[in-house]
Amino acid sequence: MTAKQPRHRPPLTRDAVFRSAVALADDIGVAALSMRKLAERLGVEAMSLYHHVPNKEAILDGMVDLVFTEVHVPADAEWRDAMRQRARSLREALLRHRWAIGLLDSRTNPGLETLRHHDAVIGCLRRGGFTIGGAAHAFSVLDGYIYGFVVQESSMPFDSAGASPEAMEELTAGMRELATELPHLAQMVEHARGSGYAYADEFEVGLDVVLDGLERRRPTW
Repeated sequence: MTAKQPRHRPPLTRDAVFRSAVALADDIGVAALSMRKLAERLGVEAMSLYHHVPNKEAILDGMVDLVFTEVHVPADAEWRDAMRQRARSLREALLRHRWAIGLLDSRTNPGLETLRHHDAVIGCLRRGGFTIGGAAHAFSVLDGYIYGFVVQESSMPFDSAGASPEAMEELTAGMRELATELPHLAQMVEHARGSGYAYADEFEVGLDVVLDGLERRRPTW
């Protein structure tokens, strides 16, 4: 009877460390992420990680860089179309990696993918006729809207794609009792109940308002 052969494990790489860290943060949140837990997920000793990354901050930098690889990079499209595609893509990435919203613009040592993404956004806006100051304004307004929407969307007590009929009926029943005191809110709830309202649809509405506003201000910045 031959001895059991050890299972072959592919060599550990920086990319594998970062990808496992992203998956772990998706599962447990970034606050609970530690070198020990990451090593356990990878099936290695914690000290092995230090051959590839110096500390947790470097891991966070790499995680942010990976998230930016999932976001649409504006190319030569008309600036409104490019910013719309990027906004949709960024929102989807943030919904996949909800821990990332507080990290994407927090790194003091950003990776190359992060820098390339930001350069591409600025370049697209500049080609679209924004001054460099106007591009700074537009970048800030767009990201503020996207991040803020995702925070609110993620905090809702029901799926932003639409509350279940049971949840909506419970909410509506409660509002009916307060209809005299809160008539406008009661009317809004009844509207949502009867129209198949979904908060997620508001993203495109708000994005149109933001892009229209940027277009109006573009020549004056």
